[in-house]
Amino acid sequence: MMSQASIDQPNGQAPDNRVSDRAAESTFREVDDAAREIPAIEFRNVTMMFDERKVLNDLSFKVMKGETKIILGGSGCGKSTTIKLVLGLLKPDSGQVLVDGEDITDYSEVKMMRIRRKLGMIFQEGALFDSLSVYENVAFKLHEQGVPEDEVESAVRRMLRFVNLEESIDKMPAELSGGMRRRVGIARALVGDPKIVMFDEPTAGLDPPTARTICELAMKLRDLEDVSSIFVTHEMNNLDYLCSEYAVVNEAGEVIFEKEGEKLCLINSKVLMMSDGQVIFSGTDETLRRSEDKYIQKFLRGRDE
Repeated sequence: MMSQASIDQPNGQAPDNRVSDRAAESTFREVDDAAREIPAIEFRNVTMMFDERKVLNDLSFKVMKGETKIILGGSGCGKSTTIKLVLGLLKPDSGQVLVDGEDITDYSEVKMMRIRRKLGMIFQEGALFDSLSVYENVAFKLHEQGVPEDEVESAVRRMLRFVNLEESIDKMPAELSGGMRRRVGIARALVGDPKIVMFDEPTAGLDPPTARTICELAMKLRDLEDVSSIFVTHEMNNLDYLCSEYAVVNEAGEVIFEKEGEKLCLINSKVLMMSDGQVIFSGTDETLRRSEDKYIQKFLRGRDE
């Protein structure tokens, strides 16, 4: 369940007097909980073929509870395929895909419906229904589930407050900017309080300030809601934001973003770089930047064509 501090209170206000230091400590405190040792997502030696081409080649990685795994790589390297495998939209040719320790590799569509209730999906274009209002878009899943309307409205307003769009609740998608549409898409993905969220190129085509806003929402989910996520991107600015800042609640109950190193060392964001369906790097952003690999250095300089 999402924390009261960041969603239920206007402007992210906390119901108590927590201060920044204490909030930061709670964000990074190690939890003695055996359930946290089970990865939220795990790939074990996954290979995926499209025609004669290996899109994924013996791919193995883990996303731990409360961790953001940033998957980098050029077009066609297999980044988005990983998300489709977690959603059960594709099946691997070999290997295993696990969600919360549960092997979903051979699950039927009926079984996957239960797994998908744990997942939130942020699409590149927001993927809104143009004929439905912002309220109706965010409420869509709840309406399908037959949730009473008073509960639906409460949940929708909480999610829109989280993405700072409550004032747009009655607007149509055509009235929104591209960045606002993405934020509505995020609100819709968060209905039901999923603890695993996947971002597929969520900032593609956005101007830098709007892209920054999307990354701030991802940081709030990671640091204040303990959400596990895969963040697929080819944009280095996203890496800079997600690996150098963290969200905390200050003395006034407002969500603020602090730089890594001022008080804490960020440990809940890791980088996975892919090329031709294989992992060529896994670790921290600092280690990535020190790599002498020619492909990695070319990518970091923005020339990954």
